[in-house]
Amino acid sequence: MKDEVRRLLIDEAIKARKMAYAPYSKFLVGAALVVPSGNIYTGCNIENASYGLTVCAERVAIFKAVSEGQRHIDAIAIVGAPLFEEDETAIEGEKTGGEYAFPCGACRQVLAEFLPESQDIDVIVAKSQDDYRVFKLSELLPYTFSI
Repeated sequence: MKDEVRRLLIDEAIKARKMAYAPYSKFLVGAALVVPSGNIYTGCNIENASYGLTVCAERVAIFKAVSEGQRHIDAIAIVGAPLFEEDETAIEGEKTGGEYAFPCGACRQVLAEFLPESQDIDVIVAKSQDDYRVFKLSELLPYTFSI
């Protein structure tokens, strides 16, 4: 995958993170994925007082793509970090810092459902445009469940 596409996905994930609804964990996550047509879909985490109803940013982006007729994902970028009380009005231009936000097991399995045939996808975990790591989904989920 070209570096310019990776940077675009990271930028879109950073923008999506700003829309996160995370009043309980205060951990805001944004995700952006690209499909074979080149379209990009974004998502943010959305928490709920009934914690089991919380949805991760990755799955929001995936479900948006699927609801628009997409069935394959080429790559996904994920950006996440805690938001501290004093920073709530200063998300613009902030450094996410901290650790890389990796997809949870459920998100990894949902990603595996929409792999292009006989291919793997890039999972980009980023702190910023300049600080990111790229993994193949097969590295993060070596034994996927499938029917």
